[in-house]
Amino acid sequence: MSNIQSQRWLLNRRHFLRGLGTTLALPLLDVMTPLRVRAAAVSKPRRSVFVYIPNGVNGMTWQCKTAGRDYELSPSLQPLAKHRNDFTVFSGLHHPNGLGQAHVCADTWLTGAKIDAQGGRKYENSISCDQMMAEVVGQQTRFSSLELSISSGTGQPFNSSTLAFSRDGVPLPAEDNPKQIFNRLFGAEQGGIAAQRARLTKRRSVLDAVHEDAKTLRLALGTEDRTKLDEYLHAVRDVEQRTERLDAWLDVPKPVVDAKLAAPFQRDVPKAQAGEYWRTMFDLMVLALRTDMTRVITYMNGSEGNGLAIPEIGITQARHNLSHHNGDPVVLERLAKSDAFIMQQFAHFLDELREIKDGDEPLLDRTMVLFGSGMSYGHSHCNSNLPILLAGGKGLGLKHGQHIDYNKPHLKEDYTLSYDEWRSLCGKPKDSKARLNNVMLTMLQKMEVNAETFVDSLGPVSELI
Repeated sequence: MSNIQSQRWLLNRRHFLRGLGTTLALPLLDVMTPLRVRAAAVSKPRRSVFVYIPNGVNGMTWQCKTAGRDYELSPSLQPLAKHRNDFTVFSGLHHPNGLGQAHVCADTWLTGAKIDAQGGRKYENSISCDQMMAEVVGQQTRFSSLELSISSGTGQPFNSSTLAFSRDGVPLPAEDNPKQIFNRLFGAEQGGIAAQRARLTKRRSVLDAVHEDAKTLRLALGTEDRTKLDEYLHAVRDVEQRTERLDAWLDVPKPVVDAKLAAPFQRDVPKAQAGEYWRTMFDLMVLALRTDMTRVITYMNGSEGNGLAIPEIGITQARHNLSHHNGDPVVLERLAKSDAFIMQQFAHFLDELREIKDGDEPLLDRTMVLFGSGMSYGHSHCNSNLPILLAGGKGLGLKHGQHIDYNKPHLKEDYTLSYDEWRSLCGKPKDSKARLNNVMLTMLQKMEVNAETFVDSLGPVSELI
């Protein structure tokens, strides 16, 4: 039976089952995948997820006091207690290029680029870690990567609402509506496959026309305008590549999701119900991973200028306002409560990844999950001692169940977790070699990206491997 015949048989079989009122979800079979993709998929899937929280944390309740494998979980991390052996906590990490920055923290969290928002320099970013991974593993899935956020689009320079940036440093738009995201991933093509292919063909025609017009226009522009036009054309090229991918996968049936499993994504979840919204987004990410629709996901659960209030636990202030606490104990307590609540939602995500099997392993063991912020002490916009943890990936060779503390060797005394101490830890790196990009490099190599360095990395984290 040919590949096309096999696909038609599967489609007919699905129609037959639907006629019986059955909603079985077929697994992702080899025949459902384009031949060129199957040829590349010779090893078990490797996946990475990046989850960002804005404005830092309350370090007095986040910071773990002891290092090593016998460390004690801090109050903020207690919701993760049952996953203790599935993650590693870091202290003392920083982005050398991010020191002294404020609202560009999300822009550079996965790029490590130097973006000087205060100095009036031109905004220039570079490729993000997740997109380097997508270039390697993205051809094996329908979507090379998935960009999610609580704010759709790209936001603004110096205050992005996406974590993902293309090889040319162009921000990739994020999506924030669970229902729309689900329909994009698993819904039928509007008007059928022929209509979708016609739309893609029309899009290509428009892009071709843009290129032709740009060639003529470029001759009449000055140097600065040419640069701006080139940046625009880089973005157009990215759209072209994504259009080609969509066309290549049109004849491949999407996984059929059981009606009960799909139900939570068929309704609108207001962001005013922060906990339910976050859990819905996490559940959607799990579904995308388990059906192998993508292997790379970025998710901003807030930006520095847009973090959700949590009215269900009595917190009516947005996270940005909580971070500007000026040492007020009442506001700091709310920030700590917010941190713990976010970790409860993250624990739910790890629960789901742990319970679902990927072959003979938990999905979590084949998925690395980086969680954290590009800011540590929000009140003064400090960027040292970033709150970072890395979960999952045991099946990729990561070793967890530890607190890697780069501050400890440089401290004269044990942590007191006082307000002044926390502020001091976040002001200037205690260890200049403790770079977040070392963790990124470790992840890149575990995703089989051919990289010896990533931006200012000094090498992979030996304690993890």
